[in-house]
Amino acid sequence: MTDDISSTPPVALFQSQRQQEIAALAMENGRVEVSELAHRFNVTTETIRRDLSELQAHRLVRRVHGGATPWETGGFEPLLSKRDDQHEAEKRRIARAAVDELPDTGSVIIDSGSTAGRFAEALPASVRLRFVTNSLLIARILSERTAADVIVIGGKVRKNTLAMVDTQAIEGVEPLRVDTVFMSADASTAAAGLTTPYREEAAWKKAIIRSARRVVMLLDHSKFDDEHFIRFAHWSDIDVLITNSETDPDQLAVIEAGGTTVVTA
Repeated sequence: MTDDISSTPPVALFQSQRQQEIAALAMENGRVEVSELAHRFNVTTETIRRDLSELQAHRLVRRVHGGATPWETGGFEPLLSKRDDQHEAEKRRIARAAVDELPDTGSVIIDSGSTAGRFAEALPASVRLRFVTNSLLIARILSERTAADVIVIGGKVRKNTLAMVDTQAIEGVEPLRVDTVFMSADASTAAAGLTTPYREEAAWKKAIIRSARRVVMLLDHSKFDDEHFIRFAHWSDIDVLITNSETDPDQLAVIEAGGTTVVTA
């Protein structure tokens, strides 16, 4: 066990953030200890044991006496229901601003994710565009709330997100040419671009960017100043960034100087 866990001062995190860090620590160190994690995150050992049980249920760690070891190589993705609770007001402001970026006619791809879901909810009921999505949740929202045609890309459903991003999904979207894609990212910086921890997710996002004449990125402030394993786009690939006013203006200035239109909500 390295000194990183025990020497870090206690911090308070949301459950999903804490579990993500625990999974990452297990991957990095090969093992985590309940007592050290409890001190690190300033929670009880019972809370840590519950975290480890949830992580084991998601096949991210294996419980062992006194702690846990990695299940296998891979990343942690919190359930969509947990992500939906984070930065709700900012996401709804971004969603309302994104409605102004809809084309007058034609077709649109909406990527999966909690901010994209808020965008789907913000669409006017009278909209009659053709929508393509890889998200079962967004397809349901569009079908129930609008008069639009809705096409769902097929593939294996990811249980955490209820979306399809596998090879079959990519093959389904590659022949398409749509007017606009609305999408998000797990992380971004002005210098490194847009990143995700997941290889299939990165391949899917690259495919929908290729399929669109115009790319609109929906990102709240929490997605900035971070980088993940795989870059799927540079800012030069993005036509419009819609974010909330709390996002670091220095980062936005660099992004806008590179040619991306920045809209703050």
